[in-house]
Amino acid sequence: MRRRHISESLELPLTERREKETRQAWVYRCVRERIVAGELRRGDRLPSTRTLAERWGVSRGIVELAFEQLTLEGYVASRVGAGTEVVADLSEPVATVARDDVGASPSPISPLPLFETAASLSLKTGRSVDVALFSLPAWRRHMNYALRTVTSAELADTDPRGYGPLRESIARYLRVTRGITCDADHIVMTTGIRHAIDLVTDVLADTDTTYYLEDPGYKNLASLIGAPSERCVGVPIDDEGFCAEAADRVGRPGIAYVTPAHQAPLGTTMSINRRMQMLAWAEARDVWIIEDDYDSEFSYGSAPLPALKAIDTQGRVIHCSSFNKSLFPSLRIGFLLAPPALLPRIAALRSASGRANSLIEQMALARYIDAGDFARHLRASRSVYLRRRNLMLDTLRANLRTPCRVTGEHAGFHFVLWLPQPIAETQVVDALRAQGVFVEGLGEFARTQRMAPGLVLGYAAFDDARVIEVAKHVARVIDAYAIPAG
Repeated sequence: MRRRHISESLELPLTERREKETRQAWVYRCVRERIVAGELRRGDRLPSTRTLAERWGVSRGIVELAFEQLTLEGYVASRVGAGTEVVADLSEPVATVARDDVGASPSPISPLPLFETAASLSLKTGRSVDVALFSLPAWRRHMNYALRTVTSAELADTDPRGYGPLRESIARYLRVTRGITCDADHIVMTTGIRHAIDLVTDVLADTDTTYYLEDPGYKNLASLIGAPSERCVGVPIDDEGFCAEAADRVGRPGIAYVTPAHQAPLGTTMSINRRMQMLAWAEARDVWIIEDDYDSEFSYGSAPLPALKAIDTQGRVIHCSSFNKSLFPSLRIGFLLAPPALLPRIAALRSASGRANSLIEQMALARYIDAGDFARHLRASRSVYLRRRNLMLDTLRANLRTPCRVTGEHAGFHFVLWLPQPIAETQVVDALRAQGVFVEGLGEFARTQRMAPGLVLGYAAFDDARVIEVAKHVARVIDAYAIPAG
């Protein structure tokens, strides 16, 4: 019990304020760094905003705004009469990187500290959720409630589609947010989008199936679905999305995989005209469409278009989504919305495959959604990711001397930074990875299409300091490889 109050009587260290850093950002960073480093732990109570304002020489309003941001991101929580305490449960310190000097020469390239191992590089692209934003106390409440209230009958339930109340919650959510007319009977729970793709392809595919895959598109998708390369058709993506006209020239039935809300990796939103063309093509050519709705919750400029499934009148679209992207990866809960013609076979295969979801976690998630905690989490996370996106874009603009175009920044966890010719994409990618900044080149996502050079830059999983470091280093490397005009 003593530890809960020990931080109230201690001074919190105040690190040097960075150039161009606002006072609010400075206070926020100083407190957050203590939490991330493990110096402030779950249950520690922070000094009052009045005390910190006096000791740090800033206004109380600035401290309050910084605390509000920390609360929004799930690091601290305030209760009337009890002050503000740390609620984030970070068992291991998160490594940080040293800051670059503003205005440093782009060549030679000075290294960043290599805090990533080769095995973890793929997890450090920034193109995933920041799990630190997820409120563990809220989740624990729902998990504990599920454990206290679960009945023997529920434990014995063998519905092959998954937990009924969760499917009802998801159906309500889809009707409101994605414009899809559906009910719980149409939904099958999965462990994620990959599981959904497995179920659909196992039910629909045979030795003659043609697979229509976005190009560029999801990495290694052909191998994930077990499709031989000769039966995979790379369909180009333009400013309106999936080119149905190009796919139609193939003229064969099959399965198409698309990401209409925010195309991976280009970030294109499929236009309504292109959606109608695609549905007409699918009906005419007997093509089933897998709609991967992987990050539609994170749209920053305006509300996203309704899902492709929302305008599917012929039952050609299988809508897939996952809570692993919006909440935390190890949750392993997703779902698919199956057309009536496929539902019995998909549900039976899910049951036979043995890849089911934990009942307790399904119960907790249903209550988490119904209580409004899911909507609150999305609002808070969207605000943080928007700020980080803006921070990365602003830092690039301030430091990059080479003209580059940006696309796909309106939604999701990443955008594309297009490199001007004749900069070689692989040179920039290799140089950044050698310095501990793992970025992906656009060419890595292409199958048959020849792509202009570009970088896929993620930002959502990075804290503000890391966003700035990555953006500065990207700018420095690009400028170093740019050929001066004349």
